[in-house]
Amino acid sequence: MKLWRRASGALKDRNSIWLASLSRRTPLRNPNIESAVIKATNHDESRVDYRNSQRVFTWIRLSPAYLRPFIWALCTRMEKTRSWVVALKGLMLMHGVFCCKVPSVQRIGRLPFDLSNFKDGHLNPVQAWGYNAFVRAYYAFLDQKSAFIFMDLQERKGRTKETEEKPMLQELSRLQKLQVLLDLLFQIKPLDDGMNMSLILEAMDCIIIEIYDIYSRICNAIARLLMRIYSAGKAEATAALRVLQKAIIQGEELSLYFEFCRDIGVLNASEYPKVEQIPEEDIREVERIINGVSQGTNMKNWVPQEDNAIIVARESGRVNEGNNAKSGLKTIITDNWENPSEPDLSAWSVKWAVCGCDFHLY
Repeated sequence: MKLWRRASGALKDRNSIWLASLSRRTPLRNPNIESAVIKATNHDESRVDYRNSQRVFTWIRLSPAYLRPFIWALCTRMEKTRSWVVALKGLMLMHGVFCCKVPSVQRIGRLPFDLSNFKDGHLNPVQAWGYNAFVRAYYAFLDQKSAFIFMDLQERKGRTKETEEKPMLQELSRLQKLQVLLDLLFQIKPLDDGMNMSLILEAMDCIIIEIYDIYSRICNAIARLLMRIYSAGKAEATAALRVLQKAIIQGEELSLYFEFCRDIGVLNASEYPKVEQIPEEDIREVERIINGVSQGTNMKNWVPQEDNAIIVARESGRVNEGNNAKSGLKTIITDNWENPSEPDLSAWSVKWAVCGCDFHLY
């Protein structure tokens, strides 16, 4: 049965490539891009076609004119498929396109296809439920990520100066959206013992890289927030407290997620960062601000030195650590990070798993 399914999938791919070669080149359609998308999202569950994935990313970087044909080709592929392999490879390809950090991609908004109710049509329901859940969870994250990137772009356009400081409520809103994205990432994992195959592990490598990036952004945003907390009103302090409480919960979930990924053999989780909790004294201090009794003591554990940056700690890190027994999301101070808004993931020596390009998110 598996051999028949593989042969049938290969035949479908060849037919699709042949039909794509017959199409006329228009602003909406490009036979070469269509062919590369089909090859990058083939039915073979044993491998990922890095070569054609890279071809797609190269086109996207070259010119915004190539984005429409790519979107058309991928949407057509995703709307027709009933194969979890094709659907997952399509999501990984879209994920890689986002990581190319091209302005035209940042304007996509919500994903132009819908896999929220995806069901594999080739496996029986007992076999398929885990793969269906994996595809749906991956889609839910990418859909929200795409919307977040678009809204973040609109917000940056609305600022009069790039260096202008955001209002605290706006910063808190962005932080909460990042926390939502992190929650969605935690939902992406194989739920069945039989799912620990190479394609699933490749996808999980991509997810781990994404988690490193978003989590470090959350750490930086909380650090900036606590530097400004004494000038906050009661509404801002109340919202900040909710963010900190959520960060505590997510820190615990993150440790469990990394352990799970390491146990199933996800390569990028093999040396996961140590995750501790936000200092209890900082939580109490925010509560005192809400109640109007704060004495304005410094939150040393979470406020970085001026012009330095906070990142998630790696236990074997090559930078200076600043934390104590209570400190959470371990504070790391480094003078080598020139732009705190762009976290440096080189400490984990990870590259984008699909295309081999440097990983950039927003």
